[in-house]
Amino acid sequence: MEMKTFKNNKITFKYPLTWEKEQPNTANNPDCVATITKGEENILNVVMFPTQVNLEDFKVKMEDIITDDGGVIFESDFVSVAGKDAIKLIAEMNTPDIIFEIYTYVFIIDNNIYIFELRTVNPQKEIIDSYISLIESFKIL
Repeated sequence: MEMKTFKNNKITFKYPLTWEKEQPNTANNPDCVATITKGEENILNVVMFPTQVNLEDFKVKMEDIITDDGGVIFESDFVSVAGKDAIKLIAEMNTPDIIFEIYTYVFIIDNNIYIFELRTVNPQKEIIDSYISLIESFKIL
């Protein structure tokens, strides 16, 4: 699979040619550094900002936010990916307008948090595999 590279002054990762880099929506989320889409049903946002929280505490916070918003958590684990410790969270969100799944990886390194969140209406194997490859290519510069 041919890949494109996203790179800013802090991070880099690779994503498939079939995905499109969009202008990040910093109006709603000023910490968003990348938005990448595959059609209208798959959107990946990458967020990064300084933090003093650790992975254990942030995992609890993420789970609370999802369940408080009516989401159902399918998986919430500590994992090692791209040579880094991370939180892996998969959940379903049911809003009045749409039902979608969220696939999230969170890294906290040197007091910075990096969140990769894929929202997908139709979680096909190809989409999830592409997302996992993207996560596996994540590097801090």
